[in-house]
Amino acid sequence: MSILTSKHILLAVTGSIAAYKAADLASKLTQAGALVDVILTPAAEKFVTPLTFQSVTGRKAFTDADLWGGEAHVLHVGLGQGADLLVVAPATANTLAKMAHGLADNLATITALAARCPILVAPAMDVGMFEHPATQENVRILCGRGVYFAGPDEGRMASGLVGRGRFVEPAELLGHIRLTLGFGGKLAGKKIVVTAGGTQEPLDPVRVLTNRSSGKQGYALAQAALDAGGTVVLVAAPTALTPPVGARVVAVRTAEEMKEAVLAESAGAEALVMAAAVADFRPKQVAGNKLKKRDGIPQIELEAAPDVLLAVASTRLGAGAGMRSRKPRIVIGFAAESRDLIGNAESKLQSKNLDMIVANDISAPDAGFGVDTNRVTLLFADGRKISLPLMGKDEAAEAVIEHLAALLETQ
Repeated sequence: MSILTSKHILLAVTGSIAAYKAADLASKLTQAGALVDVILTPAAEKFVTPLTFQSVTGRKAFTDADLWGGEAHVLHVGLGQGADLLVVAPATANTLAKMAHGLADNLATITALAARCPILVAPAMDVGMFEHPATQENVRILCGRGVYFAGPDEGRMASGLVGRGRFVEPAELLGHIRLTLGFGGKLAGKKIVVTAGGTQEPLDPVRVLTNRSSGKQGYALAQAALDAGGTVVLVAAPTALTPPVGARVVAVRTAEEMKEAVLAESAGAEALVMAAAVADFRPKQVAGNKLKKRDGIPQIELEAAPDVLLAVASTRLGAGAGMRSRKPRIVIGFAAESRDLIGNAESKLQSKNLDMIVANDISAPDAGFGVDTNRVTLLFADGRKISLPLMGKDEAAEAVIEHLAALLETQ
């Protein structure tokens, strides 16, 4: 995760039973390349030990004992001003109150006052505590100062009660961290529409014609656009994937639904990245009832499915002299081919009026559908070609978004 590479994350852990999940978060951040410094409040030490965090981060975990040591006069300043992001997770009602009112009676709250970086808070408390007017007022105060919040979720508490106040899971919190770090990136203030997954064309009430697309590359593109600060709309056909935190998801199923959603969303967007595997064909007629084996093999007549990119291309042409309208300014397509990769991609680049196309050979076992890696060639409207080596789909997505940002700067 390049957005986390070498980022200095300061993790303040307070006295909640959810503190054990903070160790998982610290581990995930470290594995993603971040430099994680942990501060434990005295109450947090009742649930987890500094050694736990030192073991997963490879760095010292700080406690109030360090506040009164030889570094006391500069420790909180060094920690607070040297961080790219302060994450308070879990944050108890008590800590939220202290932060809201500027109380500084432990290393964590002193450091929060000294911090000049963005602050992300993940509350965790029992049912009723978060909804209490006092806590809600503290949340309002902190939000007014620009503090970001992740959660809390609804669910079962350690007390056995069910309601709102549950600590967000570490994987989701990691997404909030990425989203917060991405604010102000190259795509800040720009709406980016990304499509993903394989459309499904119904044969009857239970069967569909579809393809092998997993949606992984499209979801990776959405995450990369979020990492760059974009406002992302993910138009997604059915997948088994969890959408990235911060993306607004528009769920579709058929090529027709994909077309309508893309036209509606891209009309107000800076860019469209069309990574979805949209059906070329669909059944001409859909059976009203389930097709039964006893009735024999059905004869299915196909017709052309809507061409989403062609529909977008027509909206980009103005009435006068073939000039492009402003929205979307940039359109990037994908060409998944099993033969004549470059030739087919070049043809699609021109016929669909694209600014860039990402071509990948789906016959390769280590690239394309259903795997975590991809090997792509980027073709541009100005004739440039860039071949990328085999890499993870997240890395390929970052490369595409980097070129998208460059195109937006020049057009």
